[in-house]
Amino acid sequence: MVLDIWKQINRNKIESIYLLYGKESFLINETRQLLINKILNEEEMDFNYSTYDLEETPIEVALEDAETFPFMGEKRLIILQNPVFLTSEKSKGKVEHNLSKLESYLAEPAPYSTVVFTAPYEKLDERKKITKELKRKAVIGEAKRLSEPELKNWIKDRAIGNGAEIGEDAIELIVTLSGTNLFMLTSEIDKLVLYAGDARKINAEMVDKLVARSLEQNIFTLIDKVVHRKIEEALRIYYDLLKQNEEPIKILSLIAGQFRLLYQVKELARRGYGQQQIAGYLKIHPFRVKLAAGQAKYFSDEELTNTIQLIADADFQMKTGGMKKELLIEMILFQLNNKKA
Repeated sequence: MVLDIWKQINRNKIESIYLLYGKESFLINETRQLLINKILNEEEMDFNYSTYDLEETPIEVALEDAETFPFMGEKRLIILQNPVFLTSEKSKGKVEHNLSKLESYLAEPAPYSTVVFTAPYEKLDERKKITKELKRKAVIGEAKRLSEPELKNWIKDRAIGNGAEIGEDAIELIVTLSGTNLFMLTSEIDKLVLYAGDARKINAEMVDKLVARSLEQNIFTLIDKVVHRKIEEALRIYYDLLKQNEEPIKILSLIAGQFRLLYQVKELARRGYGQQQIAGYLKIHPFRVKLAAGQAKYFSDEELTNTIQLIADADFQMKTGGMKKELLIEMILFQLNNKKA
């Protein structure tokens, strides 16, 4: 796991070869930056840091750089991006790689260089000889989506790394409001640390005040207000979205998506699927499944089916000009509120 590699790097335990693969680009970028900070100083960057796109550059060219002695420093850092030859995918470029050169390098890597393969692929082709050899020689970091506990620990560590404490209730709220995108969460945490100032403590009140709500999160909250029969608060969120120039047809689409998710989560749970299994099946973060399950229990199957049909009818009217778009969503919200009353 990438988070374990971070701990080793922070203890100055730097290896010769790394293989970072997976779809969570934030984790790959953070690992690369951490290695830069630990291996090179600013003066050495121009001489001892190189990046190569292996869709455009043969591997043997990059390895020649890795075998070159460092200049004005003790170590070199070489980043090798897009090693598509480790997968079953076809290369977009026309570059031919001399993989025997890579096998030779893996057998005897340069002691003064750190070579990092960054592979933004969900899976590698384990049948290939070069993949097996690289995984045998390299430190492996799978940049996969963090689980809910890992995500919350990462938020806590991010705050601590910036010199601040963050309470458990604040962590729960920031994930609820911002979602699970690590780039967005980083921005929000750094903003909260600055706001906390000398107190160096982040609480739920600060999070509620400062953290930006995504459109998707506003839709989730809107539905949550309907579920708990708070129609005035639901309408206030809706009117705020209109003031922000959000298109009614886009709002309706997200409402439809949320209700489809509630139906899917409810149905899969009835079939015996756990939250992790549901998340894998629907290809969403388990935290979203957890939130959806919390809302789904307030609806019967019939109510969810009728609501989805109601939204589909409204979508048809919007696209055919049957009624003013803004009023259609208002009517849906009132109808949902009446059903839950």
